[in-house]
Amino acid sequence: MTAIHPRYPLNNPMRKATAEAPIGIFDSGIGGLSIAQEIAHYLPHEHIVYYADTAHVPYGPREDQDIRELTAQAIEWLYRKGCKAAVVACNTASAFSLDSLRAHYGENFPIIGLVPALKPAVLQSQTKTVAVLATPATFRGQLIQDVIERFAKPAQVKVIPITSLELVPFVEAGAQMSAACLQTLQEILQPAVDQGADFLVLGCTHYPFLKTAIWHIFGHKLTLIDSGVAVARQTARILIKNELLFEQVRKDMVRIECYVSGQNATCLTPILTRLISADLTWTIRNLGI
Repeated sequence: MTAIHPRYPLNNPMRKATAEAPIGIFDSGIGGLSIAQEIAHYLPHEHIVYYADTAHVPYGPREDQDIRELTAQAIEWLYRKGCKAAVVACNTASAFSLDSLRAHYGENFPIIGLVPALKPAVLQSQTKTVAVLATPATFRGQLIQDVIERFAKPAQVKVIPITSLELVPFVEAGAQMSAACLQTLQEILQPAVDQGADFLVLGCTHYPFLKTAIWHIFGHKLTLIDSGVAVARQTARILIKNELLFEQVRKDMVRIECYVSGQNATCLTPILTRLISADLTWTIRNLGI
């Protein structure tokens, strides 16, 4: 698939979707299912099409333009799939692509992005020290820098940036509680605890799946916070604003329809069975690109 070059107006625009159309959600891998589940629970009548670019995961160590092009490909696929809106459920992709994607698609295809949930951590921190666990690319982006300037600095809250390229592969492999993953978490988070951090912002959609592992190591020393609920609420607001919210009961509907690139979907089935809430129905298949 050829990457789009964001500009407006669109070539061959799709007809504006109706409320019955699905919500499209994209992430570099399966981590964005943490966001998809929050949206599915918050908006119980919506159908979700989830695109996992597992052929290119992780995005964190990639060049900025590479991230933009891969993200553009994914959102274009969701658009052509007939989705009514797209959620970029990837902090790294959001950091580099939101403005250009919104300019490209215009108002008929809303784009919802992510930013690490630093604001609530800053407002609640008792020690005036919070840590943010994210990819190197997320910290290179402007979104998180804007939040630090707007909220952390005026409140005189110290922000400790923590990066790791090892954690996403653990989640993709379903190895969150492995000895290697626990050791990695201990090594990268202990310095922040030693500096007095009382909040840990999970700045990658893969990282909510590491909550149990982090609690296992640090107990109540760190309060964990992520963007899931906030993104679900923002998605609802955007759908209501655009008269796209679907509120009718649909019988026998698969809630999350997953598509993965670059590998055999059946290999991910056991992992998704453990990651996705038992009350949500789902399917998984190969994207074919």
